[in-house]
Amino acid sequence: MLRVAVVGGGPSGSCAAEVLAKAGIQTWLFERKLDNAKPCGGAIPLCMVEEFDLPDHIIDRKVRNMKMISPSNKEVDIRLDPLGYRQDEFIGMCRREVFDAFLRNRAADHGTKLIHGLVQTITTGPQRKGPYTIHYVDHGHGVKGDAHTLEVDYIIGADGANSRVAKAMDAGDYNVAIAFQERLRLPKQEMAYYEDLAEMYVGSDVSPDFYGWVFPKYDHVAVGTGTMQENQSLIKGLQRGIRHRASKRLFRGEVIKVEAHPIPEHPRPRRVVQQMALVGDAAGYVTKSSGEGIYFAAKSGRMCAEALVKVSGQGSHIPSAREMKQAYVRQWDRRYGTTYKVLEILQTLFYSSDAAREAFVEMCGDQDVQRLTFDSYLYKRVVPMNPWQQIKLTLLTMASLVRGQALAPFRYQPVDSAVGRSQEDFLDPGAVQVEMTPPGGGQSPASQPESREKSAMTRA
Repeated sequence: MLRVAVVGGGPSGSCAAEVLAKAGIQTWLFERKLDNAKPCGGAIPLCMVEEFDLPDHIIDRKVRNMKMISPSNKEVDIRLDPLGYRQDEFIGMCRREVFDAFLRNRAADHGTKLIHGLVQTITTGPQRKGPYTIHYVDHGHGVKGDAHTLEVDYIIGADGANSRVAKAMDAGDYNVAIAFQERLRLPKQEMAYYEDLAEMYVGSDVSPDFYGWVFPKYDHVAVGTGTMQENQSLIKGLQRGIRHRASKRLFRGEVIKVEAHPIPEHPRPRRVVQQMALVGDAAGYVTKSSGEGIYFAAKSGRMCAEALVKVSGQGSHIPSAREMKQAYVRQWDRRYGTTYKVLEILQTLFYSSDAAREAFVEMCGDQDVQRLTFDSYLYKRVVPMNPWQQIKLTLLTMASLVRGQALAPFRYQPVDSAVGRSQEDFLDPGAVQVEMTPPGGGQSPASQPESREKSAMTRA
């Protein structure tokens, strides 16, 4: 019987382990930190709720309204009701520590052997053909942990951007982006504003190549930003940028947690080598433009495991690399390759300057654009446009880009309070626990000097 080790207990690893265990394959799932809370916006599409049978209790908020905010603070509301979506259609918001634990425990309930341990090294044998021996420290019975080994026939790497499995199989490097997030507890009035609303901010002050977000959770909001690896030294300044811009809506915001983490920008050169495969962030399955990774992590874990079950004859023999490339990698690329390419083009076009970002937000006000966007996001499909929509979108893009040149701001200002706070409220020095002074000369906070010391998000 095939023996499989899944390294990494996030959505990709847990979904892979669940499929394997259900098929009767011996499966071990390694997770070094069972209370891990990855810095992540935590948004999941409706199709994931249905496809992965996710219960209501792990979804903190059901968001039906989005607000896009441009560099000049032009606000565009995107609401599902006017677009004709049903009341049961929404974007789910979750806390990763709750979400990940549910999937991991479900895999264990189906027979996966869950190991609370840190994988330190992997012995792959001559030419990486095995036998595979995993050397790990088991923390299941204490903080210090005991050294153990486990021999398996197949390894699935679901251990994130700094994947040890990827290193063991020589999967090749990729560029990574950096996500930084703070969780803030807000007063009741401000928290009520975010009841079913998520905000996205764009501008060089919050990110030169991505966006900043304020996403609602169970009893707090997640406020964060991301940027590509070459701008890593600027990340703290960019976080100050999103905090500054959203400061009047984060009135008396109390920071309860700070998180940082690397996320991949594109798939690794090799995702299957001999009897080892990569899924989720370890494989590089995060989309450009939106930065979405949760659905694609879980889906890749499931697709990889289903392919492994099939080509191994329900675990009766060890499959070849060729079989797994055909059944898993090629199928993945065929299904989602177009989505990744389209989002990469959009990021290159609309995140290149503040003028382009102004155009992007203006275009989001068009209902045809909103429907295309939400259909694609909620149900993970590339929605074709009819000829008239294509002509309209082209003309709209050109006009918005021209107007964006005039709208791009010289200085970045906080957006107004959304709950009617008066200016006197913000004069209280203890009222807003964020930086309120905009950077001079239109410079992004990221342009201010920052320490270049190695940060938490680069550590494995």
